[in-house]
Amino acid sequence: MTSLADLRKSYERAELSEDASHADPLQQFAQWLQEAITAEVPEPNAMTLATVGSDLRPSTRVVLIKGFDAGGIVWYTNYASRKGQELAGNPFAALQFHWVELERVVRIEGVVEKVSDAESDAYFHSRPLDSRIGAWASPQSEVISGRGVLVANAARYGAKFLLQPPRPPHWGGYRLKPDNWQFWQGRKSRLHDRLRYRLADTGAGAGTGTGPSWVRERLAP
Repeated sequence: MTSLADLRKSYERAELSEDASHADPLQQFAQWLQEAITAEVPEPNAMTLATVGSDLRPSTRVVLIKGFDAGGIVWYTNYASRKGQELAGNPFAALQFHWVELERVVRIEGVVEKVSDAESDAYFHSRPLDSRIGAWASPQSEVISGRGVLVANAARYGAKFLLQPPRPPHWGGYRLKPDNWQFWQGRKSRLHDRLRYRLADTGAGAGTGTGPSWVRERLAP
């Protein structure tokens, strides 16, 4: 077996400088996400979501980003799942994108809230039929006796709703409102580029109405 301690890679694809990066982290994220999509990296929309339960134990899982704007990062899931229950008790969470082929990582921290019912309805009805039935069929995070439970549930709800399943009351969207971003670009000799954007105020651009103010600073890798 190959020694894990001997696995190494030299990161030399690109660099991230203060001069070449955007002052607004949302613009920097949009640029990097588009570059990941253009480069056809596997699942560029996949992100790790970290939450913390009432027992103070952190947990992670991979979810898919479904939208982003000045309001935050949006994904959809089962509200009754472990992540849903943990967010109900502690709304602070973290997201991470890892685009291995581009030697890039984006980390985002902030507070999470549910999106509106109208937003959840609109996205739910845009999904393929089998995915809409699946939202009903899976009691996410609960113990089940076997895969047959899911198959039987899918058949039951498929027969019940036919082609028009409504959005389940336990399913919908979340939006993370960032107050901290980090952009990491791999560099040679482990001297990586790492820029952090932290929220300087919670108002609208120091009273200008132009949006939040961000402090951009370099961190040691």
